[in-house]
Amino acid sequence: MKIIDAHCDALYRLHQNQKLRFADSEELQTNLKKLITGEVYIQLFAVFVDPEVKSDEKFNVALDQISLFHTEVLAKNPAMKKISFWEEIDQLNKGEIGAILTLEGADVFGNDINKLRTLYQLGVKSLGLTWNQANLCADGVGELRGAGLTELGKEVVQLNNDHLVFTDVSHLSEKGFWDVMELADFPIASHSNSKTICNHRRNLTDQQAQALFEKEGFIGVVYCPDFIKNDGGATISDLMKHIDHFCSLGGVHHICLGSDFDGIPSVVQDLADASQSQSLINELLKHYKEEEVKGFAYRNFLNHRPVKG
Repeated sequence: MKIIDAHCDALYRLHQNQKLRFADSEELQTNLKKLITGEVYIQLFAVFVDPEVKSDEKFNVALDQISLFHTEVLAKNPAMKKISFWEEIDQLNKGEIGAILTLEGADVFGNDINKLRTLYQLGVKSLGLTWNQANLCADGVGELRGAGLTELGKEVVQLNNDHLVFTDVSHLSEKGFWDVMELADFPIASHSNSKTICNHRRNLTDQQAQALFEKEGFIGVVYCPDFIKNDGGATISDLMKHIDHFCSLGGVHHICLGSDFDGIPSVVQDLADASQSQSLINELLKHYKEEEVKGFAYRNFLNHRPVKG
């Protein structure tokens, strides 16, 4: 069954070690070979800049990662096709894999809206306002202050709306989350799980999950064991408990997959990289109708793509 993965950090890994090859470097959890084996037909690639990078250098680091997206991911691998407009997903041919740019952290552009517009022009289709720290747009989950969106952050959400770009609430403070719910036309959580099942700061409360469902957003369940099970270590069955719970809240048509491959320190048993993606699908098919599993795997994402009002 084909799969859409809403989040990976392969560009960060490629930038950290430019000896890696996207085509087949075993160190990458989302290399081309593994995507093909796992039947991932659309992969979203996050641009993530380490918080330790100096503020005036962050935009250039982001551009470096986007350059690697074009030179290492696309140019060297004809099967990879850049998705610049949502409708291009429907134009993919058999054997082609769609590649979509996203941004994880608005600190990359600071308060320079022209830089943000450049990122839109380069193809960024989803934008997470924060990583764990605070920036000029909002507080992340790791900021003890826990404030919501600034005026700049609200402006960015509106620009996302105007450009048919997702506003991603994964990593955002809870107050920031609720601010986004008031403003965003296209809110998502690209890689988050249920706080009811695993009480981690990166997960979502039932109220947050239901708010996303009501706003026609989606949640990409994440394969990071720390976000799956309170006592560490996780199996596919443990991950499925989060899907079960979101379904119980009315989210059967709003659940997607957001692996966070190449950005997680440990892995789920039998779900160690993109090549094993069908292990999750096969387990889901034992418990859900095929049409529901197709929803989780790719249809829910397609059905919630931003469209003009």
